[in-house]
Parts: sequence; structure tokens; C-alpha cells
Amino acid sequence: MSLSYQEVDSLEGASCVSELSSRTSGLSSTGSSATLLSSLSLQKKVDPQGYDVEFDPPLELKYKCPMCMLGLRAAVQTPCGHRFCRGCIEKFIRDSGPRCPVDNEELQEDQLFPDNFAKREILSLTVICPHEDCDQRMELRKLDGHRALCQFALVPCPMCQDSVRKNQLEEHAAQHCLRCLVSCPNCAQMFIYTERKVHEQLCPLAGVVCEYCGVELIRDQVRRSQLLSACRHVVTLHCPDSMCPALQMQRSALAQHMQEFTQIHMRHMADYLRSQSNGSSVPAPREPTDGRGVARARGSCECSQQWQDLRKIMLELEARLVLQDHQVRELSIRNTTQAAQVADLRRRLRCLDETVRELEAQQCQGVFLWRVEGFSALLRSQEAGQPVVIYSPAFYMGRPGYKLCLRLHLQTPSAPCWANYMSLFVHTMQGAFDNQLYWPLRGTIRLAILDQAEGHHYERVMEANLDLHAFQRPVLPCNPKGFGYVTFLHLQVLQEHQYVQDDTLLVRCKVTPYCAPSLQQDTFQSRDAEVSL
Repeated sequence: MSLSYQEVDSLEGASCVSELSSRTSGLSSTGSSATLLSSLSLQKKVDPQGYDVEFDPPLELKYKCPMCMLGLRAAVQTPCGHRFCRGCIEKFIRDSGPRCPVDNEELQEDQLFPDNFAKREILSLTVICPHEDCDQRMELRKLDGHRALCQFALVPCPMCQDSVRKNQLEEHAAQHCLRCLVSCPNCAQMFIYTERKVHEQLCPLAGVVCEYCGVELIRDQVRRSQLLSACRHVVTLHCPDSMCPALQMQRSALAQHMQEFTQIHMRHMADYLRSQSNGSSVPAPREPTDGRGVARARGSCECSQQWQDLRKIMLELEARLVLQDHQVRELSIRNTTQAAQVADLRRRLRCLDETVRELEAQQCQGVFLWRVEGFSALLRSQEAGQPVVIYSPAFYMGRPGYKLCLRLHLQTPSAPCWANYMSLFVHTMQGAFDNQLYWPLRGTIRLAILDQAEGHHYERVMEANLDLHAFQRPVLPCNPKGFGYVTFLHLQVLQEHQYVQDDTLLVRCKVTPYCAPSLQQDTFQSRDAEVSL
């Protein structure tokens, strides 16, 4: 089948493919919506492609559809003597016009007639069960009945809905299912496996750990009041300073509190001594007491000599507090300065990283090799119907040269016209040499998927169309308009050669620019012989 490449807006994502389909199918300006709906409804009624199964022995060429290269399904024959799948040829006639895709003879849809002989021959051929590890062989007409009974077929688990083989369903439900019923080892109550954490928090016989002393107890036997009375770490003390904001604390935390609140306690003591000398009343510091309010012995402050000593200590402490305040202020200023320096260093590091990436991009010299790692994860997302669109790092065609990047799009299985295809596009970007270059971009672009074992590379060639926005000088950092192939490569072709190795796909872009501004290309054409079919 023919391949085509065209200009696609990357900002519209998968919806741009539907827009391109409506634009290329010749819809009228007044009834485009109705025509699109009718064409989609017709596509749903069309038979699927050929039989995608493994034949034993391999299928002969005469039983293969020339379009999908699979076994003929609902085989029909044309007046010119060619056989096709009914779904393939009818879709081709609607999309490409009334002509035979093999010899280009005129062909109308009503000229197709069923080939019952070929249909009977194909249904009598031997095929292998498509399920993994199943080696059963049967006639093609019996394949659907075997699939319904095959023990290696994947069926959804009735509890967790995971896909499991039929012969492993019981084992999965008993050992691996996340929604199976399990028994609590403490209270023997049954619950769903995924709710085990909730049950562990509510189980009356589960072991709990005291938040104060770390002793393990049983939740149902120990009440919080008993736990508090039995734990020695819960006994609280009062701070000796009656004006301290931390009035109560654990016994084990008293020493740390006295060390951290030394300055506050000294200030309170200084205020108390100053008030005593002036005759005013300020609450005096108290001695430590336990949780039952039993006071310890207090020292006597009636001696005049002790009074003088206390005043001297107060003055020394005030001097130390002033010095510490200055030191704290200096440290705060230094911390602010260092934070600004760190932020400046990070900014400069980002600038250096951008400069290094820009210099690396300028060393491509028109040939860029993109390593798409983790390709199996991208395929799983595509099979799940999730949109997969990734961009390559930027690269230059030379020095000076145009700045470009690649965009790879894996079409979902539900795409209307090109399901399970790999789309590949090139985008122009704002570069350092744009003022020295001719615009729009002129040249030949070669896109290829590299075979990493035998060298059977898959390559497509295209020429620039100067009328498209994709080739004009970009006004944004990355031109939203890209140019390339919507149906660059079918994903099944990746399995025929070593295109993916070590979970990595290699994409090569080779650009040959035209230096003279007089070299104009009026069309956006491919040099590939397959595209010209």
C-alpha cells in the first residue's frame, strides 16, 4: 500500500490525524461533517483484514492478499484476475479511487465477485493455535471453536480482572490474586487481601507499640489509661521557671529542655532579680515537681552575700546574651549571603549545561542518530490505547546550519485510518545561526529506522515544500508544524528484523541542505519507489 508524508500539527496530537484523513478524502466544504460520519460508519461495516495466524506449512503466495499480505479473508476476485480480502479492496477503492492496486486497471466495487473456491481452500489449511505454549493444530475453519476452549487462552480473573490463562485460574485465585480472601493470623477474621492494612489498624488482637516506651502490647487488652499509668516515660514534670512557655514535659526531656532554653531562663531570672531590687513582684522560679505536685527542697536566698553573687552572675549572663545575639545576627547574615551564592551557582550551572547541549547539537554535521530507549514500555502504552508522542534532543545540520528535532508518534489501535503505525516527523527550531541561513528551509531529508544486526535499514526520503509553514523560519522555540510520514512504518515490521535491540530503537535523520536560494521545490514528494505506487 502507498505511503504518504504530510505536514502535521504536533500541538493537536492524535486529533490531527483525523483532520488529515478528512482533508485527503475529498470532503465538500458544505457537507464535510455528514460525509465524515457516513464514511466512519462504512468503515465499521467493512470486513477486517486477512487471517493473521501461523499456517503449517507456511501460506502460499497465491492465498495471500497483495495488500495486507495475510491469508485471504472473504476472498473476492477482480475482472483482471487478482484476489483480495473483501475488506482490504473495498477500503482501498473508497480511499484511493476505483482502480486495481496491482495493475491500476479501472475497478468498481460492484465488479467484485466472491471467490468461493479460494475461500474453501483457505479454510481447509492447517494453522497453529495463536496462544502461547499451545501446540495444537487444526483447520482454519475450526480455529474459532478451539480458541473458545483452549486452556492456554487468557481470561479475566473474576475478582481482580487480571488476564490469566484458563489452566492457571485456580492457582491465581488461591495464591496471586490481590482481591482474594485471606485470614488474619491474629483474630482469624476473613478479609480481602488489598484491605489488609486497614484490618491491621483495627484488629483487636493485633500487637501495638507504646508511643512513649516502645513496649509491645495487645490492642484489645490495654486501655489508654492503663498504658499511660504503666509507662514511666509518660510521667510529666514542670519546668523550674514559672514563666517558661514549656510548662510540662517528660522526665527524659527535662535535661534537653534546660539546655535549649538557657537564654530564656536567664532572662527570666534577671527580671526576677531586678524586680526584687526595685521592690516589685515577679513570680519566682520554682523547683522541679513530678506529676503529683510534690515539691522538692528549695534553697535559701536570704543571705546578703549570696544576693551579691547572684547579681554578679546576672550581669555576666546578660553580657553573654548580648554577645550571643551579635553572633546569631552575623550567622544569619552569612547564611543569607551563602544562600544567594548557591542560587547564583545553580543558575550558572544550568547555563553551562545548556551551552554544552547546544555545542553537542552542533557536532552532528547533518547526520543525527536518536537512541529511543525503553521502547517496550512505549509499545505497552500504545497497545493500551494511550497516546505516545516523544521528541528527540535538538541537533544542527551543520555549523552554521538549521536547528531541528524529531517527533515520534505511535498510533493507537483505535486510530481511524492508520492504526498501529509509527509516525515520524521533523520540526524546525530557533537556532543560533538563523540570521545567516536562507528561509524557508531547502534540502533533502532522509529518515531511517536502523537494523542493528543485518543492516536492513528502513529508509524514506523526502524533499522540502517551500509553501508549507513547517519549512518557514520558526517564530517559537519549536515550530508546532512538523513534516514527515504519518504512516512511516507499521509496528509489525519491527519484529521482522533486529530494529529493536536491548530495548532500544535507533532512528537516523540525514539532512542535505540546498545552499542556493534559487533552488525551489514546488511539491512535497518522496523519492521512494514504494510511495509512487
